[in-house]
Formats: sequence, structure tokens, C-alpha cells
Amino acid sequence: MPDGDTLTQPADRPAARTAEAPAKDATGPANLPKLIAENLNVFYGEKHALKNIDLAINRGEVTALIGPSGCGKTTFLKALNRLLDIIPGTRTEGTILMDGEDVNDKSVDVTHLRRRFGVVAQKPDPFPFSIHHNVSYAPKLHGLAYGKQETDELVEKSLRRVHLWDEVKDILDQPGTNLSGGQQQRLCIARAIAYDPEVILFDEPCSALDPLATARIEELIGELRGDYTQVIVTHNMEQAMRVCDRAAFFHMGDLIEHGTRDEIFEKPGHHLTQAFISGRIG
Repeated sequence: MPDGDTLTQPADRPAARTAEAPAKDATGPANLPKLIAENLNVFYGEKHALKNIDLAINRGEVTALIGPSGCGKTTFLKALNRLLDIIPGTRTEGTILMDGEDVNDKSVDVTHLRRRFGVVAQKPDPFPFSIHHNVSYAPKLHGLAYGKQETDELVEKSLRRVHLWDEVKDILDQPGTNLSGGQQQRLCIARAIAYDPEVILFDEPCSALDPLATARIEELIGELRGDYTQVIVTHNMEQAMRVCDRAAFFHMGDLIEHGTRDEIFEKPGHHLTQAFISGRIG
């Protein structure tokens, strides 16, 4: 964390770069962002955690949120699908638009909103059920699968999508918690996509995994590009460069800079971004 006068937050934050035409996904036209935060502020009691955030998330792309610990990345992630609502003392101001509709509007059905998001946590967290039930639980709950054959087909399709089917097809009745860490995380991604979300939110999905398992998750994120809008929080700059189309750098609750992968990692426009990427702050 900076303690000199050269790495403190200045008032000359650069204007946001214009978003390029996003990739097309299955949830809307390619010429519009999927999510737009406008003047977003989040407070935990008296703590001002996010400050006047303006950020567009392009549909079908992978957007990496980077920055030091405690800078607001996960808070921003949770604001998108209103998981902040369950944290006592939290207050949100400003607007988050999803396909042009304000997610914080009083008329929004929060349960339906959250079903539009798949969430993959930092630590693999399969349900204490069988592998099959881990994947089928949400689709059956939301009425997306009826009968054994339809449910079995959905489970197989989801597990194949994350390259896990061949590893678990003979042990579907065993607990998901019996799998290795990397397998558990792929199971969690299969669980997330099984109920047909539009956006997948990843919160440090590889921090608890070994390099081989990490590589498989990164490959999977790349394969899901275009079909889902993906937002990933990561402290690993090499990982962010490998998986993202665009990146947003947060620092002490401020959005300092955002742009394409090359703009942020090769030609950052702000000295704080350069300091973080080079390891001088973090």
C-alpha cells in the first residue's frame, strides 16, 4: 500500500475509454453492453466501499476485476446480482442496468434476478449431495428439468461442458465432496451453468487450486466466452492477462482505469495501474 505522495489517488482520473463492439452471446444483441454501472456507490455502515463507479460489462466477453485486497472488487461483483442485500448495514446508491433494466428497482424479483447469474466462489463449495444432485438441484428447483430422462440429459450435458463427464460418469451417485479440488471447482461451474444463466461471476476461482487445475479452469473460461458474459475477480495478473478481453483496475474503492486487455496490461494510462501491474503496490 502506498505511503508516499506519488502513489496516492489523484483527482486526474482519466476518462473512461469507449467500449469496443462486444462479442455476441445468446442473450441479446451484440452492440449493447450486458451490464452497466452508473455512479454506483456502496457503503458498509460508515465505510464507503465503492465510490462513483461507472463501468460497462460487454456481453459475451470476459471482464477481469483487478486491484489490491480490499479495493472493492468483490463488492462490485456482489452488487451486480444484489448479494449485498443480505449483508446487514449495507447501502447501495446509483444504478446497475442489466439489459437496460435497473436491477435495484423495487419492482425487480430478486430471486429471478439472481437466477440470471451463475456464481463460482473462491473455494470449491459443492453441495453435500451426490454429483448428479449437485448439477440437477437448481434446474429442478426452477422448473427447467422434468422427469428422469430430461434431468439425466441435462446433467450429462453440463458435466460434458466442463470436461468432467468422463471422469465422473460412473460415480454420479457419490458425494461431490469426494472429488479433487479442481474437479470440485469444475463441478461448481457445471452447477452454475446447468440452470442456464446469462452471466457467470467468478470470485478468485483458482486461488485454492494447483497449477494444473488452474489451467483447466482458465481453458474452460475461454471456452465459455461468447455463450456467457463472464466477470472474474483475480489477484493473479498473469491469469487476468490470459483469460480476459477487458480489465478494470480498482484501488481504495475507486475505479481507476478500464479498457481492453492490451490497454490495461501493456499501455496503462494511470500511474497507479502501472504500479500495481508492476508489483510496486498490491
